[in-house]
Amino acid sequence: MPSTHPRKRPPRRSDVPHGPQQNMGRQQIRDTLPPAPAPRTVELAPRPVGDKVLPELLALVTHHCRRINAYLARAQHLQTLHGDSMKQWQRPVLYALTDALAHNHLRVGTLAAYLQRQDLDADLLRRYLQSPDPDRYITREAVQHLDGLTGAVPEEPAEPIWTSVGQHIARDGG
Repeated sequence: MPSTHPRKRPPRRSDVPHGPQQNMGRQQIRDTLPPAPAPRTVELAPRPVGDKVLPELLALVTHHCRRINAYLARAQHLQTLHGDSMKQWQRPVLYALTDALAHNHLRVGTLAAYLQRQDLDADLLRRYLQSPDPDRYITREAVQHLDGLTGAVPEEPAEPIWTSVGQHIARDGG
């Protein structure tokens, strides 16, 4: 007896690269990131942490994820507000996207600076960052942010803004 159901359709092929092609594309983007204007190598200051992740680091990730998600949601929402006008849309969408990028860069740099401070093997750090040059991420601001998170004394006499933001994140848990 023949089936009354239509034949199963063949799977659709997407023209969007995925899998290894997409991974290679992301790596090409990471490889073209310029070095930071004032890259840092942080001094070793290992803290005995055991196997647990420091709550300050978890709070750091949570804080910046919330900020990044808010900026990305704003960029996406702008299409409903200004989707019919390029002049109205271009400025606020790029502001939102570059703000999200700045938060992500700071978050990655702060975590990388922490791992460097904990004396993580340099090759491992490069592998984790998927970059031949960790200095792309470990900036002065990232080190200041880490100092605020961990309660370290900042290198600069005046309290930099990112140190106080790090202190706020550590105090409030994100």
